[in-house]
Amino acid sequence: MATFPESQTPLLDDVVEGAVDCNGHPVRRSSSGGWPSASGGGCGEACVLWNQLQPYLFLTGPLGQSTATAAENVNIWSGTAFLFPLLGAFVADSFLGRYRTIIAASVLYVMGLALLTVSAVLPSSQLQVLLFFFSLYLVAVAQGGHKPCVQAFGADQFDRHDPEESKAKSSFFNWWYLSMCVGPMITFPVLAYIQDNLSWGLGFGLPCIVMVLALLIFLLGTRTYRYSIKGDEDSPFVRIGKVFAVALRNWRTTPSAIASEEESRGTLSHQSSQQFKLLNKALLAPDDLKENGKVCTIAEVEEAKAVLRLFPIWVTCLPYAIVFAQCSTFFTKQGATMDRTIVPGFDIPAASLQSFIGIATIIFIPIYDRIFVPIARAFTREPSGITMLRRIGTGMFISIISMVVAALVEMQRVQTAKDYNLFDKPSATVPMSVWWLGPQYLLIGLADVFTMVGLQEFFYDQVPNELRSVGLALYLSIFGVGSFLSSFLISVIEGATSWAGHTSWFSNNLNRAHLDYFYWLLAAVNAVGLVVYMYFAKSYIYNRGSTI
Repeated sequence: MATFPESQTPLLDDVVEGAVDCNGHPVRRSSSGGWPSASGGGCGEACVLWNQLQPYLFLTGPLGQSTATAAENVNIWSGTAFLFPLLGAFVADSFLGRYRTIIAASVLYVMGLALLTVSAVLPSSQLQVLLFFFSLYLVAVAQGGHKPCVQAFGADQFDRHDPEESKAKSSFFNWWYLSMCVGPMITFPVLAYIQDNLSWGLGFGLPCIVMVLALLIFLLGTRTYRYSIKGDEDSPFVRIGKVFAVALRNWRTTPSAIASEEESRGTLSHQSSQQFKLLNKALLAPDDLKENGKVCTIAEVEEAKAVLRLFPIWVTCLPYAIVFAQCSTFFTKQGATMDRTIVPGFDIPAASLQSFIGIATIIFIPIYDRIFVPIARAFTREPSGITMLRRIGTGMFISIISMVVAALVEMQRVQTAKDYNLFDKPSATVPMSVWWLGPQYLLIGLADVFTMVGLQEFFYDQVPNELRSVGLALYLSIFGVGSFLSSFLISVIEGATSWAGHTSWFSNNLNRAHLDYFYWLLAAVNAVGLVVYMYFAKSYIYNRGSTI
């Protein structure tokens, strides 16, 4: 660490603990970090968060894939894109650091979007298909490094030891997610219109240009960012891995007194205590340390426990992720069959309906942050109004309602097609306004305000400090696995319902398909998932003194 002459030494009360500037010097609170630095990294994420919109429409359009096949391909790609953050976060937290990882990922992002643009202008051929999928998965790799690091890096710009910055940090995840929704809300209609009326090449090219500009904006803030100080001890992955390795080696040893003491104090839940006994066995006596070197410190064991406690929450949130995957596939396909006329001569693109999710977020996040939280705080005495797990569970309940509404609307759409003798005319427009789909999109948006933001804050807050990128990658991996599960579920249902000449639930003729059955099924699966989630959430023990 560099030393400063006395005249240049930053005031002690202005120095941010645990952070340095880009040159490795102590960083001043008054001239670094805060909202300007935290928002700089989000420009690219907000502007190019095109999600599955373009891939799905390109697959069902120029590439001519069926409804079910395109949905499966998009879900597999989306799942991959949500799982790569685990690798990106590992690289960032262990080797490159978040800043360098963001830059490297941004460069890959630009390359992937540029190649997608090239694939869109190629004539229809096998080369076009290969280049399209290669480019698409290059974008997935880029997202793996960009998504978890840019958000964690933004949250790092607030000092939790400073009262004012700590208060701002508590709102950071709300406003971050709001910005992530404003970008797509603007770009979805624009890109959908360009693709429908101009060219796919331009539709892919514009996000590429935006990403280049976003990278430049991020680089301009280099001197104002706060960079976390990396400790001299072993990597957190090494420490946690050592705890599990030692615990497994000592499986047959007697549980340590620490576990018994924790249980007697009631600090471990009944089901959690069985899991943690295994880890506590890693704490051997000092004599054993001298003999075989297998002792882990209490701090290392607690660190491993913190990670282990996240697993039941992670698993029980998967049904919500399956619902989330439907917004850009079957919801869009429904809208494409309905009356989308806004004014005579202008039809709203079906994919732009996803903007309703952004609209709901824009409306409800300020209400949540500025109205709901203060009111709830008066009753619960919780600084955040309600705990993170209660927030997540509330959104899961709303997602169940959204699936019920989606099923009812689909039943009405099919009945309208029958009433107007359009049952066997899949290309005909059903005389039912596309605005009927508004409520299900709005409910998904409201659910995201609770569950999506709650998961971001939960997985950032409840992991060890050095694993913040990994924590956010774990949150993203929920939606990656959820996309894979959605693809698997679609594949199984497609095979089970189309045998012996029967009409599949996902027939290309949506009037004969049964999307309503699928939505009812998802509502039931989510209801079961919510019950199991509540069981684990009730007994969860928060880190750093939080309570449920």
